Amino acid sequence: MKHRGRHRRRKQGRALRAFLAGTALALTAAATMISASQATVGDDPGALKPLAGAAGTDALRLREQLVPEATLDTLSSAMGKPVGVSAVLEGAEHALRTADGCTAGERTALPVAPAATRAYCWDAEDTRSWRAGAVTTSGDADDDGWWNDHRVILSGWSQDAGRLARVSFVDATDMDQMLYASALLVVPVDGGRDYRALTSGLTGMVWYQDKLLVTAGDGLYVYDLDRVQRTTVDGAAVGRVGSGWSAHGHHFVLPAVGSYRLTGRDAPRLGSVSLDRSTAPDSLVASERTAADSDGHARLWRYAFSKDPARAGLLATDASGTARAVEAYETEASGVQGVLSRRASGAEGAGWYVGRAPARTDRHGSLWRQDTDGAEATRCGTEGAPRCWGVGAGSLSYWEATGEVWSQSGRILFAVPLRSIDAALD
Repeated sequence: MKHRGRHRRRKQGRALRAFLAGTALALTAAATMISASQATVGDDPGALKPLAGAAGTDALRLREQLVPEATLDTLSSAMGKPVGVSAVLEGAEHALRTADGCTAGERTALPVAPAATRAYCWDAEDTRSWRAGAVTTSGDADDDGWWNDHRVILSGWSQDAGRLARVSFVDATDMDQMLYASALLVVPVDGGRDYRALTSGLTGMVWYQDKLLVTAGDGLYVYDLDRVQRTTVDGAAVGRVGSGWSAHGHHFVLPAVGSYRLTGRDAPRLGSVSLDRSTAPDSLVASERTAADSDGHARLWRYAFSKDPARAGLLATDASGTARAVEAYETEASGVQGVLSRRASGAEGAGWYVGRAPARTDRHGSLWRQDTDGAEATRCGTEGAPRCWGVGAGSLSYWEATGEVWSQSGRILFAVPLRSIDAALD
């Protein structure tokens, strides 16, 4: 189901642009002082190596398992009619701080180059025990960038080593005053008569049409954003409590409607995911999670989304319910925390943007664009060091209508124009 709204544009204030420019200059000065040492650890991940045939892609197979409609209907009958995204935004009670309201410590997590053009920090009290993870937007959900009458950013969070996971819904309609509310991610159990918490750290997330796909252990969980439910009990429990429903203090829950599990031998640890609208059909891009200082190579691959209107937001599967990788590569990069793929107009293949975590001797991460011919990094400082990306920047999400790439580094949410990333490549 398409949720199209009217197109609107809002300009950022000159003060914010000046502030972020000043921050970028300060970070660049810091990068200049440490660039010499960074240059020794800025290893080049080289060209992508295609993985062809069954031997290369069998390990990337996903088996789809959808929650029975009867289970979902039982849960919504007990909890009340689902409310959807608009109700969550209407209940937004927390404010994001604009860049000038972020602390100096929070701003040090921003990329050195290219500089962020938008930056926001979260309500410190609300996020105190949570770890920021993946980012996706209504620019992924619909190509016009709107969900009904709102522009929306979704940010994934994990608590206590994956014991709880939630998604914060940010109303980004007015980017000078962004408010948010969060929904706990849950999984229906007992035929829909109860639910449990999703116990997985979030490292990747894509909102496509009415579905939200979230990384979870050895695969993905699928959520239907038209099935947001209200809770009735404000307590620490998760699930049914007597005649009410609790979600660890959250006013909303989002119950899973399905999952995809990696089933092949030598299956990777799934890391980040993103949406690529430059393919036909649109595709889900994924990366393998490896340690930042490991010698092991990581895999990058993609799945096609289904073109069947009855399967909106789900992956294309064969008769056995298996989604197969339609393209796969190996990169010499390790510690991949964000991946994005875009095919430029007229180009034969896609460029893969790979965000990497800092190694033990680095402060900042790095951002590379790779293809089958080689790799280029965004660089900074007088020595042209490649460690210029966010300190702990995670998933990457491209907002096609605005040309911006969104990510999150530590507790700071930021956007960088894709053209600025391309311009900063060596």
